Amino acid sequence: MTDDSVHVRSFSFGRKANASPLYLFCPFFPSFLFKKTVYILPPMILTPHFPSVLRASIDLPSSKSLSNRALLLGALSGNGAQVERRSTCDDTCVMSHALEQRPEVVDILAAGTAMRFLTAYFAGCKGEVHTLTGTQRMKKRPIGVLVEALRRLGADIQYESTEGFPPLRITGRQLQGGTLDLPADVSSQYISALLMVAPRMCEGLTLRLQGTIISRPYIDMTLQLMARFGIQAQWLNEQTLYVPAQPYATGITYTVESDWSAASYWYEMVALTTDTDALIELPWLLKESLQGDAAVRRFFEPLGVQTTFCPERGSIVLQKNPSLLLPEGEPLVLDLINQPDLAQTLVVTCALLHRPFRFTGLRSLRIKETDRTAALATELLKFGITLGVKGDDVLYISSYPTDAPRYDGTPIATYHDHRMALAFAPAALRCPGIQIADPEVVSKSYPDYWKDIASLSAK
Repeated sequence: MTDDSVHVRSFSFGRKANASPLYLFCPFFPSFLFKKTVYILPPMILTPHFPSVLRASIDLPSSKSLSNRALLLGALSGNGAQVERRSTCDDTCVMSHALEQRPEVVDILAAGTAMRFLTAYFAGCKGEVHTLTGTQRMKKRPIGVLVEALRRLGADIQYESTEGFPPLRITGRQLQGGTLDLPADVSSQYISALLMVAPRMCEGLTLRLQGTIISRPYIDMTLQLMARFGIQAQWLNEQTLYVPAQPYATGITYTVESDWSAASYWYEMVALTTDTDALIELPWLLKESLQGDAAVRRFFEPLGVQTTFCPERGSIVLQKNPSLLLPEGEPLVLDLINQPDLAQTLVVTCALLHRPFRFTGLRSLRIKETDRTAALATELLKFGITLGVKGDDVLYISSYPTDAPRYDGTPIATYHDHRMALAFAPAALRCPGIQIADPEVVSKSYPDYWKDIASLSAK
C-alpha cells in the first residue's frame, strides 16, 4: 500500500496463526467520501483445531513472573544478572528494554507488571527522569495506591493526566524508607515492587499490610528470589514484612523454570478432550516451584487430570484419571485469592464440562487487562451458559441446560486480554469450530500458543 492509503486492520483465517495478513479493499465505502484509498482490514480471527488423539511434549514459555523479578533484581544489584531461559513474552521484553535502554519515555504497552515494578524502580534511580505510559487500557488501570506509598517514602512522582492513573512522570531520587501501611487487598505487585526496592532505601522498609492479603504466593516468590540475590527479608508477623537496608549480591546467574500459568491451558485440554488416553508432557516444571499457580495441579485433580512428576526427565506428565473426578453434580469449590490468573481457565473448563462450581477470592479480576468477570459472563452466553456473580469476588454456576454446550458461532471476543484467548481456545475440544478474535493477544504471555496447538495435529 502507498503512503496515501489508510491501514485499518489485519486479517488472517484458517488453522494457521502465522498466515500472511489479507488486505481487502472495501467496496461499500464510496470512494468520494475519502481523500485517501481506504483498506478495511477486519479483525483477525483464528479457528483452533484439535486432533482426536491428544499426545505431545510441549515446551512451555518460561515464567514471566520469575523473569520480570529476576531482571529487576539484576538491575538493582548494579551490574545486572545472568537470567537464563528468560521469558520471550511481550511483558518481559518491555521490562528488559526499559532496564537496558532506560529511555526517557517508557511505553510499557499492556504490561501491568512492568508498570508497577518500573514505577518503584525508577523512583529510586537518583538523577534519572522517566515518563511511564502504556495502552489506553493501561491508562485506566489504577496505580494510585503504589504512587502514594512511594511518595510517603520520598519519591517524586507526578500524574501527567488523570490523578491515580498512568502516565507517570518520575524524577528519581534516594528513597528514605521507614515504616509504611499499605492496603493488601488491591494488588500483590504493589507489595512486591516495594519489597524489591526496599534494600536500597536509607532506612530499609517495614511494611504493615492492611486487610486480606491477595496473591500471597507471589509475595513469597518475590522474597525467595530476593534471597537468591543476597537479600535478607522476613515476615515479622502475618501482616508485617521487614527488609533492612543492604546491598544486593553481584554476579548472580538464575535459571527460570517454565510457566505454571501457561501449563493450566494444557490441564484444561486434558480435562476437556474425549481421548481417554490423552498424555501431555511439559518440561521444566518444578515440584517445589516458587510459582503460586503451581496449585493448578491440585485444582484440576477433581476434574480428572492426574499430574506425574518425572524428575529424571525434568518434566511433568498430564493424563486423565476418572477415579479423581468429583461425583457427578458435586460442585468444585475453590478459593482463588492466591491464584486469580487461573480463574478464566477453571471457569471455562467447568462450564464446558457442565460441572457446577463456586470460586471465591476474585475481587482483582475487575482491574486486570479487562474486567475479566464481565468478559467471562459475556462470552459464556455464546455457549448458552449463564455465569453467576455474587458481590465483587464470587463466580459460580449451580446448574446447566440439559443439552450439551452449543456454540452460537459468534467469535469469542478477547478484550485485549491474553488469558481470554488462552482459556477459550481449548473449548474447541467440546465445541469444534470456535473462532477466537484477536488471537495475537497471546503474545503477552505465551507467544507460541497457536503454534503449539497446531503441532498437535502434525504429530
